[in-house]
Amino acid sequence: MHIVVFSITPLFPDYDMGGGQKHLRKIALHLAESGNALTLLCTRHPDHGSPFQWHPNARILPILRFKQPFPAPYDTPAYNITAIIQDVAEHLQTADRFYIHDGEFVFPYVYRDIPTVVSLRDNVYPETIQGAFHFAAHRLVVISNYARDFFLHTTGRFFPELPERMVVIRNSIDWNVFRPTPPKQILERIPGIDPSRDAIVVHPHRPEPSKGLPQTIAVVERLVKQHGIANLKTLVPLWLGLKHDASVRAFYEQMRADIHARGLDDHFVFHDWIPVEQMPEYFSLGGVTLALGSFVESFGNAVYESMGCGTPTIVARISSHREILPETLIDKVDFDDHDTAAAKAAAILRERRRTPQASLDYLRTYYQIDHQLGAYSETIVNAQVAGPMRYAFQPIGPQTRYRLAPWCYIAFAPDGAPRGIYHDYRANYFRDDRLTALLDELPEGFSGSQAVQRGISPEQLDTWLRDGYLAVRA
Repeated sequence: MHIVVFSITPLFPDYDMGGGQKHLRKIALHLAESGNALTLLCTRHPDHGSPFQWHPNARILPILRFKQPFPAPYDTPAYNITAIIQDVAEHLQTADRFYIHDGEFVFPYVYRDIPTVVSLRDNVYPETIQGAFHFAAHRLVVISNYARDFFLHTTGRFFPELPERMVVIRNSIDWNVFRPTPPKQILERIPGIDPSRDAIVVHPHRPEPSKGLPQTIAVVERLVKQHGIANLKTLVPLWLGLKHDASVRAFYEQMRADIHARGLDDHFVFHDWIPVEQMPEYFSLGGVTLALGSFVESFGNAVYESMGCGTPTIVARISSHREILPETLIDKVDFDDHDTAAAKAAAILRERRRTPQASLDYLRTYYQIDHQLGAYSETIVNAQVAGPMRYAFQPIGPQTRYRLAPWCYIAFAPDGAPRGIYHDYRANYFRDDRLTALLDELPEGFSGSQAVQRGISPEQLDTWLRDGYLAVRA
């Protein structure tokens, strides 16, 4: 079977720009090893413009001229969009299946006659969101229950068929790869680090402010100045496209200035992006991994890969991280709670704690790579031609039912005091006793008329809905 794959993100022989590309590599290799022929069409990167292969059956053609560097890939002249449609359409002439990785090919008329599967890797970037609303394929794959709820309560409000076409295939990890691995090559890549001497914090994230580097800096300052960990070293990878992206360079300069102002220069090590095969060594090197940003993760691979390598992670209660592991199996903190995060990190480092066996057992049971790859293969190979979904508008009125939006949760401080409703997309805490009382009384949801009976005006209800604290029940 010939499968054409679309990736708006550049692909590389030996590196992955992020978790989405990491999983695409695994899916492609699995399909190729099963005897399918794959043609992967991706955006051309300035440093990597020649075709290459991940496998004899998986050929990557970096020919698409989306705008680089990210973000805003569609901010490109119309003739580039025309060429992209032409390229995809020509390759589909000999395709048996079309797989759109991350949903960012927003031209459904191009694949109308080809069995197509779309997967959504995030719930943040505009192109992915547009891809969800333009979806007109056989199956829509999402990678966590959080992502499923997010799209059901947004796109799904207008398309009642969406639940039938949507399938959750949770991201999973090869635990034979991500396991405790003695550091060898990684020490050559990051000179000056000595795991026998240093207390190592790992910050394995892209250079976006919402990925948590400001929070990591704040926590490291507390670890050094309040908890007295003088031998602390914090590892921060430098983005692959650094030399081509002035905004990323400006971000790193801003972060370095903040580090210098806090007197933490000796406690941060900026290093080259890590190749795929060295990631297990990289995670194993750490004493603790921090994932404290506000980025609305659909999954967040690094958190769990680190744990597989034995290095505990402290994660903010953001989006899918609220559900992937129970609270008892991973250290969680509310966003921007630097004091609690630092206290947890200090205890992990001092005790030289490693990932608890119970956490590993849970991960290996519920996030098994064979299950993930098998589900993708079955979904793509068995795809059928499907037309657009039926659009169904439902007016909002007194009988409309509401619930707390799935991208919100009610947060409490460690002492039990209410913090408010945390909103993933606002990255803050909202205090309104009327709303929390309503949700407390009617936790399964309520109608507009029930809210009015309790003294809530329709205008106030509409404001909460428009601000994203409530969602219309799917």
